[in-house]
Amino acid sequence: MRRVSIPAYGVGIGWRPEISGYVAGLPGLRFAEVVAESVHAHAELPRGLAELRERGVAVIPHGVKLSLGGAEPVDPDRVTQLAAVARRLDAPLVSEHIAFVRAGGVEAGHLLPVPRTREAVDAVVANVRRTRAELDVPIALEPIAALFDWPDDELDEGAFLTEILERTDALLLLDVANVYANARNRGTDPAALLDRVPLERIAYCHVAGGSAHDGVYHDTHTDAVPPEVLDLVAELCRRHRPPALMLERDGDYPPAAELTAELDAIAAASGYPAIT
Repeated sequence: MRRVSIPAYGVGIGWRPEISGYVAGLPGLRFAEVVAESVHAHAELPRGLAELRERGVAVIPHGVKLSLGGAEPVDPDRVTQLAAVARRLDAPLVSEHIAFVRAGGVEAGHLLPVPRTREAVDAVVANVRRTRAELDVPIALEPIAALFDWPDDELDEGAFLTEILERTDALLLLDVANVYANARNRGTDPAALLDRVPLERIAYCHVAGGSAHDGVYHDTHTDAVPPEVLDLVAELCRRHRPPALMLERDGDYPPAAELTAELDAIAAASGYPAIT
């Protein structure tokens, strides 16, 4: 592995226009994340993002539409856009999902799980290599929350992720909420995955909320972070504290006091200083 040093940014938050004023007021903020497809590579940055960059806050573009797990090669124009946004933000790295979002020209509009097969590993590796060829910075790969497993899976999740990371020399974006959601829906121990993946490759972590309906836990990003996810954050940090953890919220934004409480809870669970 080519060692990439990621600064210990501590606790951060996903920047969204709806909460840009709140994010701007966080005195200890050192890093944030923005959906890459929401940023124009050449036009002026949204005011809130520009102000964060002026303050020296690192902003990481997080892609959602590359479809790294698709059987088809990644769209070169989408890769070019991601690389340009990273340069526009002077980002230390970019991130994307191990998932597919399109097939045969049809857009799913959702992150779909990749079969954990040898053939699928080869497809993901090829697409990550195509993407990395145009990037000036490292890429971190995020395993998604999935409501089902494919019946022809050949690898368990730990082996699947580890092989992809080793063959691509990529970093890991570990979404702790996804780990919890997948384990809860499968009836397994969420901490078990922490022993099966290379924690030293973690660039940063997502922490988010969800809710249960009809016996299925959904990773909604619109609910408060549950205590079980915070407990898993603490368990992760006992094994290996990642350089950064961020609150991911994508809708139904609560009052500022509730966001502050969630950020403080993540800081307490991880041992990082509060940024509020």
